[in-house]
Amino acid sequence: MSVHPPSVHPPSVHPPSAHPHRWWALCALLTAEAMNLLDATIVQVAAPRMHAELGGPTATVPWLTSAYTLPFAVLLLTGGRLGDRLGRRRMFRIGVAGFLLASLACACAPTLDALLAFRAVQGAAAAVIVPQTIGLIKAMFRGEETARALGTIGPVMGLAAVAGPVLGGLLTHADLFGSSWRAVFLVNLPLSLVVLALAPLLAEDRAPRRPDLDPLGSTLAALATGSVVLPLLSGGGSWVLVAAGAVLALLFAAHQRYGARRGADTLVEPSLFRSLRFPAALVALALAFAVTTGLTLVVVLQLQLASGADALTCGLTLLPMSAGLAAGSLWAGGALVRRYGARVMPVGLAVMATGLLVAVAAYRTGERPELLPYALAVVGLGQGLFTPAFFTTALQPLRPQETGSAAGLLNAVQQLGATLGVALLGRLYLADPSAAGAQRACWVTVAALAAAAVAGRVMTARHAAEWDGRASDHREPTHAR
Repeated sequence: MSVHPPSVHPPSVHPPSAHPHRWWALCALLTAEAMNLLDATIVQVAAPRMHAELGGPTATVPWLTSAYTLPFAVLLLTGGRLGDRLGRRRMFRIGVAGFLLASLACACAPTLDALLAFRAVQGAAAAVIVPQTIGLIKAMFRGEETARALGTIGPVMGLAAVAGPVLGGLLTHADLFGSSWRAVFLVNLPLSLVVLALAPLLAEDRAPRRPDLDPLGSTLAALATGSVVLPLLSGGGSWVLVAAGAVLALLFAAHQRYGARRGADTLVEPSLFRSLRFPAALVALALAFAVTTGLTLVVVLQLQLASGADALTCGLTLLPMSAGLAAGSLWAGGALVRRYGARVMPVGLAVMATGLLVAVAAYRTGERPELLPYALAVVGLGQGLFTPAFFTTALQPLRPQETGSAAGLLNAVQQLGATLGVALLGRLYLADPSAAGAQRACWVTVAALAAAAVAGRVMTARHAAEWDGRASDHREPTHAR
């Protein structure tokens, strides 16, 4: 099968009808997205085994996740801009090929330093792949099918993020052909090959006008993020560096506003920040994914370091969380969001908080709490309810020119939230590697969810007249606001 040739539909112009191979192409996009997000968490169960075989201080364990998620978060906006300039299908294929090679390098890494370096390359490749998804979907789908296709992204993102530790535990325990933890990277090879085989079915698409890359904006964003996150990961905690990161973030914002005023291309669409709704959405998403990603690391570390559990036990312990997320996503995406809209979001956060309180009670019983899998199932159910409602609410009132920038920011903030969750909760637990340390980490996650609920309330506030006006222009259903 083949796609329409460029001579029939120029890359800068969408075809007048839906793309003939759109559903197979969507499978390629979702597989790549799931693969990239799996790798943000798949090493969490395998990380202690990696550390044991490759050596190094225990404090480096969180880096095995953050070495991937940090460049992923920082480079997402630049990856999206490359797709605008050079073609989204082209950049998608380049990113998948780079991800395949980086995964193979990770699987063959001889030392911990080499593994961390290859993980960073993996994250950079993922940052090229993921921003192309929404643009390619909009290029290939029309009418109600567009909403259906976009609606698959949220559940895939959430399920992949939570299923990663389960798959990592199963692959590490299976020790296929003596591969041990290296199998968690080798699994990307067949997945990448499948995606590359389907990639020719994608329609090429790019922005009508080739935007500039904004290298200064990219540099300021990278320096600001690194200055805030790196001290948290290192454990040294230089507050001077964190303060410098805050200053750099303000400089980045000023640079974006100045560039927009003089008509230059900027990484971020400034109109997204004319009200508090979209910034509040970014805060809510960062906190929610910090909770789930950081929590899975704490559970794994507590089981392996404090109670001596193996990788399979860790994976099976986390399995109810994945099952709960799958059930919640299907329920919310299939019925609840359509009927109740944004009101599903606080319900999902409340269910997550309930599961975390059960986890606190479970950890009081000792290092092998029997109630923990049930608590994690409730947390997963809450995340499954929250995620589809969040993305529907966050993306629905956007203007067409804001969608790409918003999608890139949401993806970037999700990965940044995951990085901060691993850094803060991992460091908190390692300061007291016991059930008591896990309890304290759970209390912090409850507080983070409370803050996410406040941000979610601002995000959905009816008095935000500007955004409500946009929603009316796009015939937004009342329940989605």
